Amino acid sequence: MIADGKHQSLRIRLSMKFLLLAAALVASASALVMNDDKIKMLIGKEHLDNLDIKTKEMLMMRLLNHMMQPTMYRDIKDCAREFVLEDHLDKFIKPDVVRFFMDTYKMGMLPRGEVFVHTSRKQMEQAITVVKMLYFAKDFDTFFRTCCWLRDRVNEGMFVYSVTVAVMHRDDCKGIILPAPYEICPNFFVNSDVIHKAYMMKMKKGMIDPMLLDYYNIKLTDKNVAIIDSRKGVRHTLTDEDRLAYFREDIDLNTYFYYLHMDYPSWMITEKMDKERRGEVMMYSFQQLLARYTLERLSHEMCNIKPLMLSKTLKTGYWPKIRLTNGEEMPVRMNHKVLLTEDKVDIKRRIDDIERMIRDAILTGKLEMRDGTVLKIKKPEDIETLCRLILGTLHMKDDAKVYHLMTLLKKMITYNKYNVNTYTYIPTALDMVQTCLRDPVFWMLMKRMTDNVVLFKKLLPAYTRDELDFPGVKVENFMTDKLVTFFDEMDMDITNALYLDEAEMKKEKSDMLMVARQRRLNHHNFKLTIDVVSDKTVDAVVRVFLGPKYDCMGKLMDINDKRLDMVEIDSFIYKLETGKNTIVRDSMEMHNMIGDRTWTRKMFDRSLVETLGSGDHTVTEAWWHRARTGFPHRMLLPMGRRGGMPMQMFVIVTPVVKDKLMNLVDMDTMRDRKVCRFTVCMDTLPLGFPFDREIRMAHFFTNNMKMTDVMIFHKDMDTMNGSKMMDMTHMVMKRDDLTYMDHDMLVKSRFRDAFLMDDDHMTRM
Repeated sequence: MIADGKHQSLRIRLSMKFLLLAAALVASASALVMNDDKIKMLIGKEHLDNLDIKTKEMLMMRLLNHMMQPTMYRDIKDCAREFVLEDHLDKFIKPDVVRFFMDTYKMGMLPRGEVFVHTSRKQMEQAITVVKMLYFAKDFDTFFRTCCWLRDRVNEGMFVYSVTVAVMHRDDCKGIILPAPYEICPNFFVNSDVIHKAYMMKMKKGMIDPMLLDYYNIKLTDKNVAIIDSRKGVRHTLTDEDRLAYFREDIDLNTYFYYLHMDYPSWMITEKMDKERRGEVMMYSFQQLLARYTLERLSHEMCNIKPLMLSKTLKTGYWPKIRLTNGEEMPVRMNHKVLLTEDKVDIKRRIDDIERMIRDAILTGKLEMRDGTVLKIKKPEDIETLCRLILGTLHMKDDAKVYHLMTLLKKMITYNKYNVNTYTYIPTALDMVQTCLRDPVFWMLMKRMTDNVVLFKKLLPAYTRDELDFPGVKVENFMTDKLVTFFDEMDMDITNALYLDEAEMKKEKSDMLMVARQRRLNHHNFKLTIDVVSDKTVDAVVRVFLGPKYDCMGKLMDINDKRLDMVEIDSFIYKLETGKNTIVRDSMEMHNMIGDRTWTRKMFDRSLVETLGSGDHTVTEAWWHRARTGFPHRMLLPMGRRGGMPMQMFVIVTPVVKDKLMNLVDMDTMRDRKVCRFTVCMDTLPLGFPFDREIRMAHFFTNNMKMTDVMIFHKDMDTMNGSKMMDMTHMVMKRDDLTYMDHDMLVKSRFRDAFLMDDDHMTRM
């Protein structure tokens, strides 16, 4: 009887929790689309400081909507007209930054309509003046009204860059999730033929020849939503590297890289940022991207990439397939390009000097700067100084010169001297943070940069057994679910790539919603199970790595051969209890993994919420943190192979180490700013531990670590039982050269006779 009563009480409590959760979900869905009239009334008030974070987010979203033309919101226009910037100098912490901006603005800045280029020194100097003005606004009210003033006065790309950096670094903007960069400016994330088809649909208002719609695989719904299939287009292939275009050109991977640079702009040093492991985080992020890229290459039996050699002909070309916002096409770099020309000798000399200086500093253990400062680069904790030096983020006193090695390397690959030094020019894929990952050469640049850190680590002593061991802790078992990858489809809102007509501007809404349907790599969720036995109750840090077992030639790899190819897929703090502990980690719960972002346009249009669902956009601390720093969850695993690709997973459990804190670093600052990438907020062990140094096999394997073999299987769409977001009822498979995987094309079955002709029929024709 007592047991039954307990069960009944438990059922009642669970029922009440379920009802409360359901009520919360209903409330969040109803509040998802905020009444536009309320927003307009808010802007008319004198102060916006006391707004909740959700309302602030809506205000910022309106500023970034349809950036390629003047704002369509009358309240923002009124605010920009009424707010006289020079009359509010007292509302800025540093009034001089406003005066300097106004002087720059009156002298002339990058015109609206031109492309803002991140590698242009002059353009970046102007953007920095804008960022500083926004950053030093005393409160959110001043910050937002300054944004309104800037919205239609400065270059569109410069405005987006400046607002993004300011929002990510201002304390009163914590929790604001800005629209994804591929929604703000879709041109940099989808191919130009998709943009062309969207313009065609816009001009004709969807009244297109049905045969043309079928050929292009464009669907027009009754809600005026045009879905354009990105696969239907001619492949622009130059080299074997284009087999990996689906990985390099993935919109979420490029978004991850974009936000990494927004968190740590090379030019920006604040009191808080100076206490973070910004240099080590950036370089380790490069190394991890290279390791992840290596695993993807192994799926296609392709070998590791090599560092870029400036004195040799560059064999790898790249066809970006990007139409810039000013209508120009991003230039193509053909194969076998000569890098060292007469115009590039000076740049090559500067690169050689800087790299020699860095490598000499690593080998000698010190570096004397021009202002007399001597940098020590000898101990393990000096890695932060070295990384900042390589990245050009080591800002010394007396304005010592900052060495932007990456920018110089990019300039070596641009097309001519005139193109580089002019104020406005057509950028290459390498010139834009949003697009540089798309170019296979950029990965060669990252390899060249990280090799300096690899050299530094080689000179450090290998970890001793005591440094690796965790006395009293033993990993008994380590296993995972079946790992299966596949290609599915995602819908990306590209409406902001198009201009609104006069009627739409008055309605403050586009009549048609343009959607690009893209293929993407994905995998089924999986769980890791780790059995750990401990003789005490203690906090521990668990690190999980995924790495290769065989190289591209099928040779079994030594642990030293593959240590730089180990991808850190998870890291977390776990409280071990005395006895046996069974740790279960779901792939979606892994550290800094982020799922699909919801459409920002759903926040503006209630009909989209009713049609497409509200999506997961609950503003919580965890979601905001992952939206900034999260690696796309669906790209956690490499593609693998149909019959399975053998790989290895490694887990190590270590104590929480906090006594090796570097002089420049403060963990509380990183926690406060929510920049907890990898293990920087967990302990102070080097990033990549224990694979960051060369390994002595006799002292490496201890009881607190374990390596296990895994297989990664790839499932084709024709063998899947219901692909995500795809209706395959009327589809058949077709082999052609228009897709990333030639055996993996779906076409409408009613065109079977037109497209799927047998060889005899083709011969008779």
